[in-house]
Amino acid sequence: MSQDEPRKGDRIAKLLARAGVASRREVERMIEAGRIKINGEPVTTPATLLETLKGVTVDDQPVGKADRTRLYRFHKPTGLLTAERDFSGRPTIYSALRNALPKDAPRLMPVGRLDLNTEGLLLLTNDGGLKRAMELPSSNIERTYRARTFGDVSQEQLEELIHGVTVDGVKYGKIDANLERRTGRNQWIELTLTEGKNREVRRVLEHLGLKVNRLIRTAYGPFQLGDLPRGQADELKKHELQPFEGQLKRQGLL
Repeated sequence: MSQDEPRKGDRIAKLLARAGVASRREVERMIEAGRIKINGEPVTTPATLLETLKGVTVDDQPVGKADRTRLYRFHKPTGLLTAERDFSGRPTIYSALRNALPKDAPRLMPVGRLDLNTEGLLLLTNDGGLKRAMELPSSNIERTYRARTFGDVSQEQLEELIHGVTVDGVKYGKIDANLERRTGRNQWIELTLTEGKNREVRRVLEHLGLKVNRLIRTAYGPFQLGDLPRGQADELKKHELQPFEGQLKRQGLL
């Protein structure tokens, strides 16, 4: 091949992420550790270009061909960890997904996390690059939650969250919060945010003197929980996913 000929294929890190092996960044670490080989020879750079994954192994195990990007919705119940396994034996999302997903579903990774006692929309993908792009704070993807709380709060207090708030030394960005309905000292509050820091919604509401007794994520970006039954999963259609992928590409995140 002459120097003027364009090189063909995609970077190996991108193909392995698409195949569901790991995120691109994690693949780069695996390459550094010598865990990825082509025809028995260790890959030395993540800039290696390939047209297929034929002959590629990870920890000496062959890698399946890169599937198209797929994205699933899962209505996570409370009491499940967003993890592949838990050494203390607590149930994880994968316990439920074994029954919720079709048998031919690819290996899936969760996009972000929902803590043990948070329920609602959890997205899962086979594409490590998409997962990372959707989790990056710079993507500014909105997440919407509904929280059932106990205590006293006013709409004016909630509106102050649009300016951000610092709780125990941690600064949280703007949150669009609205009081939905109130019964006595119980109320439902809808909150939309983009950062998604660990336990952000609970900590901010507790900072306002509220006790959160139920928390449901209802949307992540353009994808809605809708009427998906608790504990069930389904795959988003190509026409639902592709415009979103295009937006991330225009932002330089994919």
